[in-house]
Amino acid sequence: MNSRFEGTTRTLYAEDRVTLYGWSALAGSVIGYSMDGFDLLIVGFMLAAISSDLALTTTQAGALVTWTLGGAVAGGIIFGILSDHFGRIRVLTWTILIFAAFTGLCALARGYWDLVAYRVVAGLGLGGEFGIGMALAAEAWPASKRARVSSYVALGWQFGVLLAALVTPMLLPRIGWRGMFIVGLIPAIVAFILRRTLDEPEIFVRKHAVRKENSLRLLVKDRQSIRTTVGIAILCSVLNFGYYGIMTWMPSYLSASFGFSLTRSGLWTGATVLGMAAGIWIFGEFADRVGRKPVFIVFQITAMVMVLVYSRVTDPNPLLWIGAIMGIFVNGMLGGIGALISEAYPTVARATAQNVLFNIGRAVGGLGPLAIGALAAKYSFNAAIGLLASIYLLDIIATVFLIPELKGKELE
Repeated sequence: MNSRFEGTTRTLYAEDRVTLYGWSALAGSVIGYSMDGFDLLIVGFMLAAISSDLALTTTQAGALVTWTLGGAVAGGIIFGILSDHFGRIRVLTWTILIFAAFTGLCALARGYWDLVAYRVVAGLGLGGEFGIGMALAAEAWPASKRARVSSYVALGWQFGVLLAALVTPMLLPRIGWRGMFIVGLIPAIVAFILRRTLDEPEIFVRKHAVRKENSLRLLVKDRQSIRTTVGIAILCSVLNFGYYGIMTWMPSYLSASFGFSLTRSGLWTGATVLGMAAGIWIFGEFADRVGRKPVFIVFQITAMVMVLVYSRVTDPNPLLWIGAIMGIFVNGMLGGIGALISEAYPTVARATAQNVLFNIGRAVGGLGPLAIGALAAKYSFNAAIGLLASIYLLDIIATVFLIPELKGKELE
């Protein structure tokens, strides 16, 4: 009896243990995704400098982020499908090289349209990072820790954003916006070196050897798949719209409404990003313990409330902690998206699902900076940000009626 119990305990422990390969896969995914977060936030901080140097209008400046996200949408779909055909590690390496080369070329831009061209192609590489990295990490970690490892990958973005918020105020006045694009190459180089040391996940090699179905078709193969796909697409869209709408314009909002300097805006933005990072970590911990759906619903309701509260603050002093709390719930849901998608689709379509669905969200999210800019120009930044709260109602409806509970599911 005792030996049987001990044997079972050892088996469960072995199944629950994270291997060295799992940690290496996580590191590669985190570093790559941090590169993306760093790049997009420094563009937000540099909009004023770029606009002044290249004589851009407010609309053109906001559209730079949208153009980048447009490239990311296309790149995510393309590289997600390629990853399910040719392998996670190989395609991730391609995305890094494309992103790095064209981010560097941004430093040489002489006008709006050549900068747009560089940003679009850099976005192609950027678009593959999230979904392929999420699929790689999910396939390398045990089921009991899948939400947590997905949240760790998502934290890579927040680390990159936080780093950008800290170093941009120090470096931008010294090296200019062109120099900042060169700085953005550093994490790409590190990620490329690390990923050269990794092999493909065992489950991918095994499933790929017998794959027969089209990966895109598996996203809509039956009624349940269609419901799940539509629901996840809505979750990704709301998440990205809220995130990009708030984060792209937050430095400008703080400057216009409260007269904050670039350094002080960076501090306040950093507090919000720290809140987002805490929220992602909290989400992963609770989702592995109590399930995905209940945690999503709690975060969605609280995000709606906190965005409304933030938009009505008129005293700059509480902004630091209110922004941090808002960040926990507005972006904390990113900690569960990767696990949810990994569990909802088979290995032969996992990276396709991750990148197609998340980048549908990016496509919608890319409209966030334009929508906030247009509403701010017509009304005010406060009104524009306040209107973001309404989108979380759609999120709640989709979660309740379309999203299945997949906690603990073994990968197919």
